[in-house]
Amino acid sequence: MTPFIASSVSRPRLVLAALMAGLLAACASTKPSGEAFVAPVAPAALAPSDNERAAFAWHAIGSQIYECKPSDKGGFTWVFVAPEADLYNQKDEKVGTHGAGPFWAALDGSQTLGTVKARANGTHATDIPLLLLSAKSNGVAGKMARVTSVQRLNTEAGAAPAKGCAEATDAGKRVKEGYTADYVFFEAK
Repeated sequence: MTPFIASSVSRPRLVLAALMAGLLAACASTKPSGEAFVAPVAPAALAPSDNERAAFAWHAIGSQIYECKPSDKGGFTWVFVAPEADLYNQKDEKVGTHGAGPFWAALDGSQTLGTVKARANGTHATDIPLLLLSAKSNGVAGKMARVTSVQRLNTEAGAAPAKGCAEATDAGKRVKEGYTADYVFFEAK
């Protein structure tokens, strides 16, 4: 069987037409320069202060790390240790990392540290909570230097496991629970 070839258009012209269509689609989906970033909708409990504006958002793909420790109430429980994730922009390019502190670091060397201010439940019981964190620069000038607040939204998975931490023999065991989330970074207006 021979492959289909349009009789009225040559193969080079078909390739050129496909490339042009792709280029036009890419141009149509690009935001005009100067257009303000529009943040995802967050629960009211996670609203930043009125003197802040959403500057940019990055998507995280990584793990939430837990350790089995003795519980204050007897027995053992999973205790959160740290996040470990890579951060991606809207073009799916790796732009930074997220880790213990918590911190968010851009590839330009700038970094911001966060402190939890408010929480809201994720969509499912297996989702880590949504958060609002105050933030301050912890590094060189760059993308993260002016960040004043961070929202963690659209979380999927990452909650502590339901099993595997019940006996003294489990103490000290660590697990990584995969998760994704969107982080919205705010700056002063």
